[in-house]
Amino acid sequence: MDNEQTPVEVPRTAGVLDRALALVRLLRAHCPWDAEQTASSLVPHLLEETHEVVDAIHTGDASALEGELGDLLLNLAFQIVVAEEAGELTAASVTDRLIDKMVRRHPHLFAGGEAQSWEALKARERHGRADDGGVLGGLAKGLDPLTRAHRIQERVAGVGFDWSDYQGALAKVAEELEEVREELAGRGERSAECEEELGDLLFAVVNLVRLAGHHPTTALAAANGKFERRFRQLEELAQERGIVLAEAGLEKLDELWDELKRAEHRGR
Repeated sequence: MDNEQTPVEVPRTAGVLDRALALVRLLRAHCPWDAEQTASSLVPHLLEETHEVVDAIHTGDASALEGELGDLLLNLAFQIVVAEEAGELTAASVTDRLIDKMVRRHPHLFAGGEAQSWEALKARERHGRADDGGVLGGLAKGLDPLTRAHRIQERVAGVGFDWSDYQGALAKVAEELEEVREELAGRGERSAECEEELGDLLFAVVNLVRLAGHHPTTALAAANGKFERRFRQLEELAQERGIVLAEAGLEKLDELWDELKRAEHRGR
């Protein structure tokens, strides 16, 4: 077949990441604080370091990213070592399981077959498990609502419940927006029904973002960053012109905002 290629082999060599595991084992043996940590006690640190890595990625600071990735690696190594000590797994079993999973999910690379949908492959893996919970089973409980919506949509797409392209999702957004308008004109913005329709609209927008080839958290993070940058510029411009933000009113602030947008577009 045209999209088949020669199978490749997975390298199973030891590397520099083993040094992180060795460091944690040393810390566990000689530092009282490190020795008393458990998998649960380390969760807040793991979450914090994950967010700090994401922040470094968004800022584009390579030096900060290097440091934050190291901190995250330390936390991952800690989880492996703590589980090793409890006899639950080993570093080798974690790596082998990861490699085996990636081999299964990339048949076009490792088996000379055709490229297949990632979610379809995952759906087949879940099928037949006693604890699979169906198509939507196994989603992490701690996901933020935006990411959870994206993952739900990916999951159902894996079994064919999806539009062929973004056009269907775009029409759905228009439909949900009209239902929000009707609810606002009817029962008003404080009604439970309005909240439900707004939720449907958000869900539809997430689907549009996904089918347009983007991730909602990445797109929203970029939008947040753009708004924050422009608003800081607006504050500076207002200060230069002796304008008090709290007293200026929306019309005046909109004028400054539009001025900044025009200047930004000219500078592109």
